[in-house]
Amino acid sequence: QVQLVESGGGLVQAGGSLRLSCAASGSISINDMGWYRQAPGKQRELVATIPRTGVNYADSVKGRFTISRDNAKNTVYLQINSLKPEDTATYYCWGYGSGLQYWGQGTQVTVSS
Repeated sequence: QVQLVESGGGLVQAGGSLRLSCAASGSISINDMGWYRQAPGKQRELVATIPRTGVNYADSVKGRFTISRDNAKNTVYLQINSLKPEDTATYYCWGYGSGLQYWGQGTQVTVSS
């Protein structure tokens, strides 16, 4: 089994920054990691993923969000800059390995205007 534990969410003013972290633990090797988000009344959407090589971003966050990972710590990060009210959502850590995907419990990001 794999556990993904997020941290770093909070309340921030528009234009501010946050750094989310997600630490993976367990017996299964996680190859791909990333972040999704879900706003109230909307479907969960991809934010960014980082396989072992390369990164992928949703168009809506390009230039403002930066995903990175520390393989030695099994941790993925999401640096969020220039936050907008429409970035308000629950952000979920995602991991994929050995044909299975895993989700964290979510961390809330709220951006005030």
